[in-house]
Amino acid sequence: MPDKPIAVAMSGGVDSSTVAGLLHRAGHSLIGLTMQLWNQRRLPNLAPEGAPTGRCCSLDDVYDARLVAQHLGIPHYVVNFEERFEREVVRPFIDEYLAGRTPIPCTLCNNSIKFGQFDEFAASLGADRVATGHYARVERDDRTGRYLLRRAADPDRDQTYFLWGLSQAQLARTLFPLGELRKSEVREMARQMGLPVAEKADSQEICFVPNGDYAAFIEAWFREQGAVRPAARGDIVSTSGQKLGEHSGVHHFTVGQRRGLNIAVGEPLYVISTDPAAQRVIVGRNEELLATRLRATGANWFPFAAPSEPLRVSIKIRNKHLAASATLFPASDPCSVEAVFDQPQRAITPGQAAVFYDGDRVLGGAWIS
Repeated sequence: MPDKPIAVAMSGGVDSSTVAGLLHRAGHSLIGLTMQLWNQRRLPNLAPEGAPTGRCCSLDDVYDARLVAQHLGIPHYVVNFEERFEREVVRPFIDEYLAGRTPIPCTLCNNSIKFGQFDEFAASLGADRVATGHYARVERDDRTGRYLLRRAADPDRDQTYFLWGLSQAQLARTLFPLGELRKSEVREMARQMGLPVAEKADSQEICFVPNGDYAAFIEAWFREQGAVRPAARGDIVSTSGQKLGEHSGVHHFTVGQRRGLNIAVGEPLYVISTDPAAQRVIVGRNEELLATRLRATGANWFPFAAPSEPLRVSIKIRNKHLAASATLFPASDPCSVEAVFDQPQRAITPGQAAVFYDGDRVLGGAWIS
C-alpha cells in the first residue's frame, strides 16, 4: 500500500520551496498547498506607492509557489483561509493593541491557521503529515510519549519563539526538514535543485500590515468596516503622575518605545506602560523599564502537562531577545506561570510571549500579562 502523501505548506519562498524539493527528491508523495490569508488589495491607502515588497502571502508568492510545484511535478492548490484569519488573527491583533498590549500575530497564525486549519484541510485530502519551512526541530520522547520542540541547528534562523503554542497532536503530524540546516545550505540546495526562487529575498513584514505602521492599519481597518473606533485620546504622564503631553490613542505606543512621544523634558523618556482604561501612557527613564519578574498566562508545555516544581530555565521575552537565566515558578492555575530573572530585563511587554528553554529544548511558553 503506497504511503500517504505529505502536505507541504508552500509560501512561495526559498525555505518552503526547498522543503518540497528535498521531500520530492527523497521519493515522498507530495501535495503543495498555498494559503491565501489576506486580500492584498484591501486597505490600498496604506501602500500608496504600489504593492510593497518584503511581505509574505502576496499574489507574487502564490505565483512563485505554483512555479516551484510545476518544476517539481507535484500537484498544487491554493486554499482560502481569509475568513478564519480575519477572525482569529487580525481581529485579536486589533483588540490587543486597543487594550494596551503588543500582540504577536505570527504566533496566533501558527497556532490557529498554519498548524490548525491547514492541518485539518491537509488531512481531508488524505495527507497524514504536514511539512513547513520553519527552522525548528521536533522529536518524540519514547519514555513519555510526548513530542518535544527543539531549537534549530542554525541559531540565527531559529523560529521556536513563534511555535511554542503548538499542540501535541500538531507536533505529531509536523515535519521541519530545515531544522538541521543553515540558511546558506538551504540556498545552495535550492540552486542545485534548480528551484526558480533560489535567489528570492526573505519576507520581513507582517502580511496584513504593508507599511509596518500598526496604528495606521488599525485606523484604516475601522474605516473599512464603517465602524467608529472607541475614543482614545488621553494624557502622557510621568511615573509620578505629572502630565507631560497628550496622545491620540494607546495603540500608538508599546513598552520601551522612545520615538513619537512628542514631549521634551531635557532627557530621553520611554514608554513604561499604558493604561487603556484611563487612556494614559506612562513614560519614564530607561532604568524604569528594568524588571526582574513576569507573570504569564495561557501556557503550553511540551515535555510535561505542566511544571510541578520550580525550574531553572532561560527565557526569551521577544524574538530577538537573548534568552536570560531565570527561575520558573508554577502558579495555582496550571495555565499560568511566574518567573524571576537573575538579572533585570528591559521592557517586559504585556501581549508578547515568554518562551522557556532548557538548553536547546523548548519547555513551553505563555503570554506575558
